[in-house]
Amino acid sequence: MLQKILFTGMASLCLLVTAAAQGTAADTSATTTNPIKFSGSADIYYRYDFAKTAANNRTSFTNSHNDFELGMASLKVEHTLGKVGFLADIGFGRRAEEFSYTDESTRLAIKQFNLSYAFSNGIKVTAGNWATHVGYELVDAYLNRNYSMSYMFSYGPFSHTGIKAEKTFGRVGAMIGMANPTDFKSFDGNEKYIIGQLSTASADEKVKVYLNYQGGKFNDSSRVKQVDIVLTAALADKFSLGLNGTAASYQFMDAEEDFGDMNTWWGTAVYLNFDPKEWFGMTLRSEYFSDSKGLNVFGGYADGGSLVATTLSLNFKAGNLTFIPELRFEKASEDVFVDADAAPTNQAIVGLFGVSYNF
Repeated sequence: MLQKILFTGMASLCLLVTAAAQGTAADTSATTTNPIKFSGSADIYYRYDFAKTAANNRTSFTNSHNDFELGMASLKVEHTLGKVGFLADIGFGRRAEEFSYTDESTRLAIKQFNLSYAFSNGIKVTAGNWATHVGYELVDAYLNRNYSMSYMFSYGPFSHTGIKAEKTFGRVGAMIGMANPTDFKSFDGNEKYIIGQLSTASADEKVKVYLNYQGGKFNDSSRVKQVDIVLTAALADKFSLGLNGTAASYQFMDAEEDFGDMNTWWGTAVYLNFDPKEWFGMTLRSEYFSDSKGLNVFGGYADGGSLVATTLSLNFKAGNLTFIPELRFEKASEDVFVDADAAPTNQAIVGLFGVSYNF
């Protein structure tokens, strides 16, 4: 059934493109060629675990201890000609490698690579690879106020490869698409995921809400669905907040070839942002992460577990350069961390200093 939907959608897209093709030449000839837009970023960090080990890190991109690390250097190229758009986003470094973990092991990775077409009726269709719509945090360090990543980001999707259509209706936005299983730019199988998003904003755009979804079969014996909600609010000139809640459920086929009960991990986080000066701000992130089925962090524990991770990050800005000193404290229901004597413990404390630059 999913393949029929895919083929029908692709056929419809081809018809739309053909119908619009006659006007494309006129559109492009009458439109001044837009210059190619270049942008990029780079980040480095130093991380110190007070237990003197890298083993306590359970989230993305900061797997080190007492070491200066190169994060990622990125270069993004964008170009639009009439209704047609092109985007290529390349990253180099350990962060890029972990982001593209399903590819061959290399420090050079494709973060995004897609083509788009904007129809006259306001529908924009994009095909290729793009960063996920799910969650609050982003892969590029300069776009986050905390340098270390949340558990929800780390165990959720990073990117999608497929096709999607977007349209805005006043203050409401909608997106629906079909893609390979999560994070696979190339996938040797017939399975596809459905992805979607609904978004809206207040009249002054100070409050924005995003409802996100992905779901489908990874293979014949497992399937997944994830529902995610993000809210951002500018409450005052110097104070804003973000909220993120997500739940991912997995079903696995049993010996009778029936899908069993849902196995779910879920989390919620609040981001409190205070910016007393243009050059200085701070963010307090507090995240609760539940893994009662032992799907990731608490694998091997019969009853799974949960944890609370609290991170305070300061942001000192000097032009496009941002310095991010950070202190992170985590406390879990089980002894998933180790102390300085390599003994199991349920808590971890980490200090980190990150630097990011963007242009």
